Amino acid sequence: MSGLFITLEGGEGAGKSTQLDHIRSWLAARGREVVVTREPGGTVLSELLRDLVLHGDHPEMSPHTELLLIFAARAQHIDEVIRPALERDAIVLCDRFTDASYAYQGGGRGLPVEHIGALEKVVHRGLQPDVTVLLDLPVQEGLRRARGRGSEDRFENESEAFLQRVRDAYLSRARAFPGRFTVIDASLERDAVWGQIRAVLERHVP
Repeated sequence: MSGLFITLEGGEGAGKSTQLDHIRSWLAARGREVVVTREPGGTVLSELLRDLVLHGDHPEMSPHTELLLIFAARAQHIDEVIRPALERDAIVLCDRFTDASYAYQGGGRGLPVEHIGALEKVVHRGLQPDVTVLLDLPVQEGLRRARGRGSEDRFENESEAFLQRVRDAYLSRARAFPGRFTVIDASLERDAVWGQIRAVLERHVP
């Protein structure tokens, strides 16, 4: 594959949507095809699974079921959108990817990372992001921002303890893969956050 795979990660209220718009505009100005997508989701089938996981009225859903549904959506997303785009030399910009599974289902739900890793091996088939930007901020600030938007999903309704485990798991992933991850202080003003992200992009995008 000759394209570039960039993922944007972060907990609730980290400001990913705002920064995705900045990144898309910056990349497009360089004349590259940019495919902006999200997880779970990104295809018709994957979006149906996203709605089931995030907004479905299924309080009985077990953590393992949640994990399997997300990886089912991811499998379709990779085969239908991500791989074809990378193979035609596009830049793929994805709002969350498998690091989110390690953070939410691993850290948050407490599922063994070995289970997540086994699914990752089957579904990814060697694919990994080239660049991962992690927008990090304190849990209470993230919740304040997220709930100010007025549209909560299942994860925004989780306890602060759950979301702290998510944050801790994200930071652990960043320490484990320093060549791929850059941690950005998302508590700063939006322009300052964008400045940090732009510096990362300038190191990776011709």
